[in-house]
Amino acid sequence: MLSADEQLHVIKSGVADIVPEEAMRSKLAQGRPLIAKLGVDPTAPDLHLGHAVPLRKLRQFQDLGHEVVLIIGDFTALIGDPSGRNSTRPALTAAEIDLNAQTYIEQAFKILDPSRTTLRRNSEWLGELGFADVIRLAGRFTVARILERDDFQKRYREGVGISLHELLYPMAQAYDSVAIESDVELGGTDQLFNLLAGRELMEKEGMEPQVCLTLPLLEGTDGVQKMSKSYGNYVGLTDAPDDMFGKIMSIPDELMVKYYRLCTALSVEEVDDVAEQIAAGVLHPNLAKRRLAREIVALYHSAETAVEAERAFDRVFKDRDIPEDIEEYVADLPDEVFLPALLKDAGLVPSNGEGRRMIAGGGVRIDGVQVEADALNVPRERVAGAVMQVGKRRFVRITQAG
Repeated sequence: MLSADEQLHVIKSGVADIVPEEAMRSKLAQGRPLIAKLGVDPTAPDLHLGHAVPLRKLRQFQDLGHEVVLIIGDFTALIGDPSGRNSTRPALTAAEIDLNAQTYIEQAFKILDPSRTTLRRNSEWLGELGFADVIRLAGRFTVARILERDDFQKRYREGVGISLHELLYPMAQAYDSVAIESDVELGGTDQLFNLLAGRELMEKEGMEPQVCLTLPLLEGTDGVQKMSKSYGNYVGLTDAPDDMFGKIMSIPDELMVKYYRLCTALSVEEVDDVAEQIAAGVLHPNLAKRRLAREIVALYHSAETAVEAERAFDRVFKDRDIPEDIEEYVADLPDEVFLPALLKDAGLVPSNGEGRRMIAGGGVRIDGVQVEADALNVPRERVAGAVMQVGKRRFVRITQAG
C-alpha cells in the first residue's frame, strides 16, 4: 500500500474539498483499509458523466486498497433530497425506486469493481427505526442548524413551502454513516451540508467521525451549465460510441483537463503530464481532446469501439462528408431554444410538428452529434455557431445575430 502522503496526493486530484484534510491524512496513516461511502438516491434511471464523477473517485479508493460501500437510498428516495431544490420533490413509488436502482447499479459497475464493492440499501436500517428512535435522532440536531442550508433559507425567505419530512433528510443520510461506520463520505459540492451532518451525528454517537470529501459539479458539453439531461448537455454512460465521441469533441478546450481528471481512468501523473503539455503548447488541443474522447468511450464500451468511433467522427468532419458550402441562418437566439421552431425557421423542416418528429426519430444532429429524442429545448450555447443536420443531406449553420 502507498504511504499516507502518496495516497493523499491521488485522492486530492480533482477534489473540491476535504473536510478536514488532516483527519484524512490521519486515517490513511493508520494503515488499514478505510470505508469509503457514497449514498445515491435512485430518482432517475440513466446516469451521465456528471453522476460518474464520485464513482470514479470511489474506484481510486478501491485501487488504493480501501473498501467501498455504495448505499442505494431506497428509503431516503421516499423523502427526496432537497439539495438545490426550490420546491418539494415529487414522491416516487417503491416500484419506480426499485427499477431505477437496478439500472443505476448496472451502470455503476461499469466503473466500480463489483468484487470490491459492498452494496447496501438504507431501508435495511432506516426501515427498522421506530418513532421513538426517530425522535431520539432528531434530538441530535437543532432547527437552526438544519435551516442553515442555503436552499432551505432561500425557500423560507421567499415563502415557498418546506415540508417537515424534508427537514429529516439530512438526519436520515447522516444515520447511513453511523450504520456502516464510514471513514470517508463522498458527494458533490452541493452535498456538503448532508456530509457534515453525518460527521456531526457520528461524533455525537461517540464514534470516530467521517471525513467529508466533495467533488466539483461537472459542466456539460456547452461548458456553462452543470451536466444535466434537462439542459441537453449531457454525455450518457449508455450513449452510443459515436455519439459519446462526438459529444466529448464538442466540449470547450478549457474543460479538457477537468474532464481528464474527473472522467477518465488515467493516473494522476498521466493527467498532470497532459495538462503540462497542453499549457506548454506541446500537445495540440485537438489531439488532446481526441485522446480524451477515446479514453472515455473505451471506459464505457471498448478500446476497439473507441477507435471506430473516432473513424466515424472523421468521416463526418475531417473527411468532409459535411458539404463545403453550408447555408447560414442568422437568428437572435434566446437563452433556451425551442429546437423544432429553430429547425423550421432555418428551413430544415416545413413545420414544428415535423421538427418534433425528426428529433423523436433520431434524425437531427448538432455538430454531428445526434439530438436526444426528448431534447426539444436546448441552451443557446449548444446551437450558436453549430452545424444543424436533418436527415442525410440537409445542413445549416446557425449564427447568433449581433
